[in-house]
Amino acid sequence: MRKSILIYSLIMAVLIILLKVMEYNFLVKSFSQEVYIGITAAFFTVLGVWAGIRYVKQSQKPVAVVDGIDEKQIQRLGLSEREMEVLNGMAEGLSNKEIAEQLFLSESTIKTHAANLFSKLDVKRRTQAVQRARSLSIID
Repeated sequence: MRKSILIYSLIMAVLIILLKVMEYNFLVKSFSQEVYIGITAAFFTVLGVWAGIRYVKQSQKPVAVVDGIDEKQIQRLGLSEREMEVLNGMAEGLSNKEIAEQLFLSESTIKTHAANLFSKLDVKRRTQAVQRARSLSIID
């Protein structure tokens, strides 16, 4: 991520220098400053969207292998990293509110993740989810 920010900053600096050089050229006389500001803003908007998409894809990589945890089961069930964090919170005996505070999410988001977990693990309650996850070796 730091590399992307550095590249983004360098490109912005080069474009600003380019605009300063163009200031002495005839184009500056033909177009108003607002046109150049608009072009620069559009360019960085597109670049920002591209960087955001890249960052989101990068952050959605599968959960890393931890001793005793079967990553293949996690992938087979289609559990996301956030769902695994919620499941671990459940295994620690935390309430939805406590899990939400720990993960900096709303309680309704935790409930949504819990419902997704129940569906994927084919269970109806938190205790069943934790028990099933332990039997599948996806949590300690």
